Amino acid sequence: MFPPQMTSAVNGTTVQSFFLLGFQGLHDLRFLCFFALVMIYGSSMVWNLLMVALVSTTRQLHHPMYYFLGHLAACDIVLTSTISPLALQVVLHDGDAISAVGCFVQFYVFGSSSVIECLLLTVMSYDRYLAICKPLQYSTTMNFHVCHWLVVFCWVLGFMITLIVVILLSDLSFCGDHTIDHFFCDFAPLLQLSCSDTSLLETVVLVIATPETFLEMVFIISTYICILVAILRISSPTGRQKAYSTCSSHLSVVCTYYGTLIATYVSPSQGQSFTIKKIISLLYTVVTPLFNPFIYSLKNQEIRAAIRKWI
Repeated sequence: MFPPQMTSAVNGTTVQSFFLLGFQGLHDLRFLCFFALVMIYGSSMVWNLLMVALVSTTRQLHHPMYYFLGHLAACDIVLTSTISPLALQVVLHDGDAISAVGCFVQFYVFGSSSVIECLLLTVMSYDRYLAICKPLQYSTTMNFHVCHWLVVFCWVLGFMITLIVVILLSDLSFCGDHTIDHFFCDFAPLLQLSCSDTSLLETVVLVIATPETFLEMVFIISTYICILVAILRISSPTGRQKAYSTCSSHLSVVCTYYGTLIATYVSPSQGQSFTIKKIISLLYTVVTPLFNPFIYSLKNQEIRAAIRKWI
C-alpha cells in the first residue's frame, strides 16, 4: 500500500491525510498479532466496564478510593478505545491511512486521557496518604464534595493542557509523503513531519508537560515515603499488613504506568529501534489499561467480593 496523494497549498502543504506504517514486516504474523490485539482490547473493555459498573452500583464500594478507581477505569476505556481500533486496522492491512482531522482528534483524546490518568494516580496517592498517615482526619478531609471536585479538576485540566498543544500542532505545515512510522498519531512522529518552525510548540510542551509530569512523580514518591514510614511505625503485624494492602494495588499501577511512560517518552531514543519504541508504546496504550483492573481485582478483597456477588 502507498500513502494517498496530498494537495498542496500556496504557503505549504494542506494535509488531507496521513499514512500510518504500523509494524512493517509482519507478513503472515499480522493475523496472529491482530487476533492478540482483539483479545487484549476486548478483555480491557470488559474488565474496565465491569470496574465502572461495580463502583457505581455496589454500596460497599461507595468510598473515595473506589470512586477514583472508577474514573481511572473510565479513563482507561477512553485511552484504549482511541488507540486500539485504528491499531487493529493498521496491523491487519499492514499500514493504513487516517485523515488529518482524525489524526489530530486521536492525538487530542489520547494525550488528554494520558494526562488525566497521571492526575488521577496523583490524587489517589494523596487519598492513600490521608487514609494511612492521617486516619482521624480522613473522613472530613476526603469527603464526597472534595472527591467530586478533584475528579472534575483532573478531567478539565487534562483536556485543557492537551488542547493548547493540539492547536499549535495543527497550525504547522507538513512536508514529505506524510508517512508516520507508528501505529497511531503521536506527538514526536507528527513533529518530525513538520517543515515549520516548531520551536514555539516545543517550548510550550517543555514548559507545560515536563513540570506537570515531574511534579506528579515527586508528589507520588513523597506520599509513598510518608506512607512507608507510617506503616513501619505500626507495631502490629496484622495492622501493618492491612495498611500495606490498602495501597499496594495503587503502587503497582503507578509503577506499571509510569514505567512504560518513562520508557516511551523520557528514555533516550538513540540506540533504540523504531520497532522497540512502538512495542513500548503498545504496552503503554493497549496492554496497561488491561493490567489496571486486573491488579485491583486480584489484590483488593472488597472488589473480589463484589465480583463474586455479581457472578
